[in-house]
Amino acid sequence: MCHFIGRGERMNTVISAGTDALTTFAELRRRARVLGPKRVGVILADDDVALAAASDAMLKGLAIPVLIGDRNRIRVHAESLDLIELAERAEYVSSGHDAAHAAQTAVGLAREGAVDILMKGHLRTDELLHPVLDKQSGLRTGRLLCDIAICEVPDVNGSRLVGLSDGGINVAPTLDQKRQIILAAIDVLHCLGIAQPKIAVMSALEVVIDAMPSTKDAQTLTQLAATGAFGDADVYGPLALDNALFEWAARAKGITHPVAGHADFLVMPNIEAGNLLAKSVLFLAGWRFAHVVAGASVPLLIPSRVESAQAKVNSIALGDLYAAR
Repeated sequence: MCHFIGRGERMNTVISAGTDALTTFAELRRRARVLGPKRVGVILADDDVALAAASDAMLKGLAIPVLIGDRNRIRVHAESLDLIELAERAEYVSSGHDAAHAAQTAVGLAREGAVDILMKGHLRTDELLHPVLDKQSGLRTGRLLCDIAICEVPDVNGSRLVGLSDGGINVAPTLDQKRQIILAAIDVLHCLGIAQPKIAVMSALEVVIDAMPSTKDAQTLTQLAATGAFGDADVYGPLALDNALFEWAARAKGITHPVAGHADFLVMPNIEAGNLLAKSVLFLAGWRFAHVVAGASVPLLIPSRVESAQAKVNSIALGDLYAAR
């Protein structure tokens, strides 16, 4: 479990004794189980994959499902999928089948402490984020909301977990938003037991040129890291995808910085790059995958409706660790 000394933007974080860095989602799920199941509010839960994920997470000791929407419709749907134990053991909160009302109900439950995590069911991300971002009754904390993805990367020595952002919320992050994304990434990586994260600020190449603003942002963030703005995290860029992840590629380009070839996290230049990379590793490479939205008062899970049930179970486990920080 991660124990936080403070919530300022410059992180003062310690990792509990004996916490090793996680390298697979199997390890991540085991650690989440040790922490105990969290109450997961599934919004408009009458969705095949969301129900299957909620059931599996419940049976694995990762979640206490709180199913939000039309109670009868959800229960009948669960039973039709032969998810009998879920139908009988889950908690239900009636909100009707209107997406706006269901999302507002879910946010209210989170504000009251009745749920620990919110997960999308049969609604769009913007329909969930609208009440989350409400200045009076939402879940704002003053921090930037950003979608932090984690994937299990095959490695010659086994596997390792590598993160990337932002492929789901921030369309064209400014320099300051990238700074905040790095802080959120450090927060999540600490919960994976990575005490001194190596964070690559990404572009299409590894030199700074005026024609490519992402390279200049990367240079500025590297300089900011040198002042201690990101604590013990090592932040460097610009880097391209190959020389951020693979040591041989970094050597071929003559890049000797410790982040090059060993990145724990990739800060993508925009939502197109982040979304395309995330979907490529998930749907083309078949890598195990999860993501959590950081920055609200509870973890938010905004999986695509085409993600598998197991990817959503991974996200629930990641949300468990992030909620327990």
